[in-house]
Amino acid sequence: MQETSTKPYLLRALYEWCTDNGYTPHIAVRCDAQTRVPREFVRDGEIVLNISFDATNQLQMGNEWIEFSARFSGKPHKIEVPIANVLAIYARENGQGMAFPAEESETGSDEEGMPLESADTSEDVLGQDGDAGEDGEHPGTDGPPDAPKGGRPHLKVIK
Repeated sequence: MQETSTKPYLLRALYEWCTDNGYTPHIAVRCDAQTRVPREFVRDGEIVLNISFDATNQLQMGNEWIEFSARFSGKPHKIEVPIANVLAIYARENGQGMAFPAEESETGSDEEGMPLESADTSEDVLGQDGDAGEDGEHPGTDGPPDAPKGGRPHLKVIK
């Protein structure tokens, strides 16, 4: 019998730590054919998602998948992320969190790392009035204050 990975347990623990301390938990995700996210927000084959209570509906963090609904331009979207595709979890306010090594994907993606499945191509931009993201920003575009523009968030090492 294969041993269960510690990754989903660490993700849930850091999510709880963020919420207990009033921080906004975000996950950095590598997108492939199994990842179900709005494609227009994927940059360089990756997306950052706000997974706070205020930005999500019916958040489920299982051992294999993270699933929730989020609103993009007032329209709900079902988000499905394989645990293996989570690259990091961190608090937006201070960048504290944990990064994970990239795992090999079991399914293919196109040459840009984009999901092979079709996706809604409307120009979704999150706003306020119940949409995900408390500042009217898309949960996939904001990072910690010291995050380099267009790059991965800078994570602070916790010892």
